[in-house]
Amino acid sequence: MSSSDHADAGGWPAHPLVARLTRLGHRLRQADRRRPWLLDLTVIAAMFLLFCLPDLVPHEEDDRGPEQLLLTFTHLPVGGTLALQAGLLLPLLWRRRAPSAALAMTAAVFVAQWSLGVFLRADVALLVALYSVALHGRLRHLPWACAAEIALLLPVAARVSAVVSFWGALFFLVSAVTAAVTLGLAVRIRRAQLAGLRDRAARLEVERDQRSKLATATERARVAREMHDIIGHNLSVIITLADGGAYAADVTPQRSKQALRLVGDAGRQALGELRRMMGVLRDRADAPELNPQPGVADVEQLCTRFRAAGPEVVYRSAGELDTLDRGVQLMAYRIVQEALTNTLKHAGPHTRIDVLIAAADAELCVRVQDAGRPDSTDSLPPPAEEGHGLAGMRERAALYGGTVTAGPTPDGGWLVHAVLDLTPVTGGAA
Repeated sequence: MSSSDHADAGGWPAHPLVARLTRLGHRLRQADRRRPWLLDLTVIAAMFLLFCLPDLVPHEEDDRGPEQLLLTFTHLPVGGTLALQAGLLLPLLWRRRAPSAALAMTAAVFVAQWSLGVFLRADVALLVALYSVALHGRLRHLPWACAAEIALLLPVAARVSAVVSFWGALFFLVSAVTAAVTLGLAVRIRRAQLAGLRDRAARLEVERDQRSKLATATERARVAREMHDIIGHNLSVIITLADGGAYAADVTPQRSKQALRLVGDAGRQALGELRRMMGVLRDRADAPELNPQPGVADVEQLCTRFRAAGPEVVYRSAGELDTLDRGVQLMAYRIVQEALTNTLKHAGPHTRIDVLIAAADAELCVRVQDAGRPDSTDSLPPPAEEGHGLAGMRERAALYGGTVTAGPTPDGGWLVHAVLDLTPVTGGAA
């Protein structure tokens, strides 16, 4: 079968007639939600035209019926017929709000009608009321409603047994009851399925929005850490160099010029890193090729820039650091950068800093320890609460299952010790 034949065979829902019927049903549902009483009145009016008017207008064909059938039923005047028809149809106004009560009232009129021996086409209201119980009522009432309706129809089958067999009439009446109940349950199940699909779609939309917000918050936190590392580090170096250059301007102008050159180098490096960060955030197809993220090999250059600001920085490394994952190297670099920046900020330019990066036993150890300020009386008090830098270091280490500890040392200095897990993450653990 070709693709066009398959579309013709299986694409019947796209037929214009089906589309029009779907739109019509949608408009009817909207109108029913706005004016629910209008649909009930329309149903009763349609039933009156289809089933009540034929009983009110005499036909010549009625006189040609079987003699047994004419003798079986009683013919009432128009007023009595209208009263019984109204008693059968008017309870259907409450068929959606109180379906069981509507069925009970219709059944009471039905019993009174058949006790008089009157046949009315409006008796179909009994099936409509049962359909409403299956669709709108409580399901525990449905078995009792079916049993009561079949019990009501047994005398009807016996009454017409003079014309047709009792079992044939009973089979026809029970089939009508079964069809009404089945149709009501089918529509009810379909509506429940559609309601479930709408609820699921709404929940999926909420979950999608939550995932989007969570991803946005995570990205903001990552960008905030990067910006803090870039701006905080370079500004600390620039401020220290500027203060040193201003002090040396009157004593050693040559050192002042050197400090200004270093300030320019630190500013250009900060500008380059900011441009790289903005290029990542801009998400442009024609973005220029970006520089790689710093790693362990760049720690020596980082220490050189800090030595230019005044502190004595001693850097040592151990293990095969070049083979580490680029993400782990970036974490180690940022932790060292943040620790050196904090040391320059709190311990000043006249201190000694020991930096150690060692890889062994599936762990990467990053250790940064300073000797504190030379004049202990001039030391800064410890911060009252944890700053963004230490929190950022702990967040970075947590990404690799590591930990960061920071605190004062007995000799008045400060120690930052980070341990990152180098064990490869398996697919199941991921």
